[in-house]
Amino acid sequence: MLNKIKEWTARNRTQLESTYGDLHRRAEASWHEYNTQTYLCAELERMGIPYRTFPDQTGIVAEWDEGEAGPTIALRADMDALSHEMNDDGRQIIHSCGHDAHMTIVLHAVQCLRQCGFRPRGRLKLLFQPAEETGEGALSFIRNGVIEDVNGMLGIHLRPIQELPLGKASAAIYHGAAAQLRGEIRGVQAHAARPHLGVNVIDSLSAIVQAVNAVKTNPGVPHTANVTQASAGGTINIIPDYAVFGIDLRSQTNDGMDDLIRRVRRGVLSAGTANGAEVTLDVATRTAAAAPNPMMERIVSEAIREMLGEEGWSPPIVTSGGEDFHFYPLERPQLSATMIGLGASLRPGLHHPDMSFDLDALRHGVSIMAAAAVLLFK
Repeated sequence: MLNKIKEWTARNRTQLESTYGDLHRRAEASWHEYNTQTYLCAELERMGIPYRTFPDQTGIVAEWDEGEAGPTIALRADMDALSHEMNDDGRQIIHSCGHDAHMTIVLHAVQCLRQCGFRPRGRLKLLFQPAEETGEGALSFIRNGVIEDVNGMLGIHLRPIQELPLGKASAAIYHGAAAQLRGEIRGVQAHAARPHLGVNVIDSLSAIVQAVNAVKTNPGVPHTANVTQASAGGTINIIPDYAVFGIDLRSQTNDGMDDLIRRVRRGVLSAGTANGAEVTLDVATRTAAAAPNPMMERIVSEAIREMLGEEGWSPPIVTSGGEDFHFYPLERPQLSATMIGLGASLRPGLHHPDMSFDLDALRHGVSIMAAAAVLLFK
C-alpha cells in the first residue's frame, strides 16, 4: 500500500496543484469561509464521501466508513485566511499561513487511499475546521461533539525555510501557548492648554507599554509579551479620553501562559490607572501549547521515513507560534494527536503577504498523511 501511495502522488501532482490553486483563490476570513466550504463539499460529493455541515459555522466533517470494526482516525485541516494591509490596495484576505495547502493535502490524502484500494478497518474522518486564526475554531468543533468518537488525530502545517527545507518533515510541532489581550482606557477630555483638568489616556498607554516590558516570569520557560496595537486621540489640541490597545503573549507551556497573563494583567491595571484613568483588560483569544505524544510521533516518523527516506526525517520542531489544533487533546485527554511539520522551503515566512512555497510539498504532505493513516489503522 505504501508503494501505491508514492506512485499515486507522483502521477497526480498536477491535480494537487490545481486544487491548491482553486483554494488559494478562495481565501476567506475566519468564520466567513463560505466559498471554501462550497468548494470542499462539491469535491467530497465528487469523491462519494458523506459529509455534514453545521448551522452555526462553516466547518465540514466527512466520514469514510466501510462498516469494519476499528478505531476512528481523524485528519484535520484549517480553512481560514488572514487579512493584510496592502498599501494603496487596502486590506486583502490572503492565504499566507498555508491553510489552502493543508486542505489540499487532507482532501487528496483520502482520495489517494480510496483510489489505491485501501479500506479502513474503522472510520476515517476528515475535519475541515474554520477559524484557526482566532483560536476558537477547534473549540467550536469540540462543542459540536465532532471528536467524541475519535481515537487518533493528525494535523499538518507547512514550515518556513528557517525550520525545514523541502524534502524534510517532522512528526510533531511543539507549538507554544499564545494569547491576545485587548484593553480599553477611559479618561477625561480637556483643553490641551489645561491638562490638569483632564486624564490623558496616552499617558496611561505609555505606562502600560513600560509595565508590559517590565514583566518578569520564570526564565526557564521561553516567553514574550509585547504591546502590538495602540490607538488614541483625534485632535491635537484636545486631551484624549479614550484608547484601545492589544497585547500579544507567548509561552512555551500552558502553566507559563497562566502565570504570564496574571502578571501582565496586574502590571497593566496598576500602571494604567495610576493617573486616575479606568482600564479594562480581557483575553480575546488563546491557544494551547502542544502536548507531545510519543506513540503518535513514532507512527508518523515511520510514515515520513517510508515516503521521504531516512534523510527526510527531522526531529520535532519547537516554535513559539500558536495553533488551536492542540485544544483537541487538551480538552479530550484520551485522544492521541500530533501535528506533522512539513518542509516546503517556505519564504519569507508565515503570515507574510508575499508568502510562497515549493508546490512539491503538496505531494509530500499527501503521501505522509495517507501513509500515517494506513499505519494508524494497523
